Amino acid sequence: MSKKILITPRSLTRSGHPAIAKLETAGYQPVYCTPGQTPSEDEMISLLPGCVGWLAGVEPITSHVLESAKDLRAISRNGTGVNNVDLEAAKRLNIAVLRAEGANAQGVAELAMGLFFALVRSIPFSDAHLKSAEWERRQGIELIGKTLGLVGCGAIGCIVAKSAIGCGMKVVGYDPFPNDFFAQTPGFAYVSLEEVRAKADLLSLHCPPLEGKPLVDADWIASMKNGAYLVNTARGELLDETAVIEALDSGKLSGVAMDAFRKEPPTDDPLVRHPKVIATPHIGAFTQESVSRAVTVAIDNLLKFLAA
Repeated sequence: MSKKILITPRSLTRSGHPAIAKLETAGYQPVYCTPGQTPSEDEMISLLPGCVGWLAGVEPITSHVLESAKDLRAISRNGTGVNNVDLEAAKRLNIAVLRAEGANAQGVAELAMGLFFALVRSIPFSDAHLKSAEWERRQGIELIGKTLGLVGCGAIGCIVAKSAIGCGMKVVGYDPFPNDFFAQTPGFAYVSLEEVRAKADLLSLHCPPLEGKPLVDADWIASMKNGAYLVNTARGELLDETAVIEALDSGKLSGVAMDAFRKEPPTDDPLVRHPKVIATPHIGAFTQESVSRAVTVAIDNLLKFLAA
């Protein structure tokens, strides 16, 4: 019997992808979870026996799951984030964790830019009211001359910064590993984390979550400009939802847009339902191009590792 590769990303179990044929050509048998659904822990454990590789999505991969995967050699993410994987357990069990570096950067960056415009011009609000035969308008602001603050200046953050500069914005960014080449870009400056949050008219998050606590909490928000906007296309764990709601209610924050949530899909989430929030169902990397790049890179990474 062929060695197996478990495939769990929702887009792939629902619709497949031509690159999966590479696995079969290399002699592996693809194994799928329930189509279009995030697999439960029990389902993952039931499918993993005999699997030497795992093409994984955003489902939580716990130590309990990994300890049941006796044949597993590598997990290959069809994206860059690996905070859903228990990395300590993977290391202890000698299971490699591979990432599709930069494959979804363009899609996420373009969504972030779209959310900037949607927030400052109240586009969803205007659309909803017109469709209800109501002529309601909110006065917006223009992005030109405003300051965009970036937390995280990797592949996604760099594309966002260049796009924002093209719109006439100033950009300040923080990253623990600054890119020297990008630091020379006119209109961009690396600054401290404290300066990012203090200077930003619009703050965009492109970083992994902190260990054990949210990044944007009550103290963080208190140090921001009054009336600033916040966009989170990274991870739901970055936000203290209670503090964000209080800031929206008080006017400290003018609006929030988010594409990632602590629980997906979110159920009865008061932040998602807030009238000053624009929420999208984790679609940043869900473009034809980003999905194709990420799947291809993830499969190539997996095959290269397993062949070594």
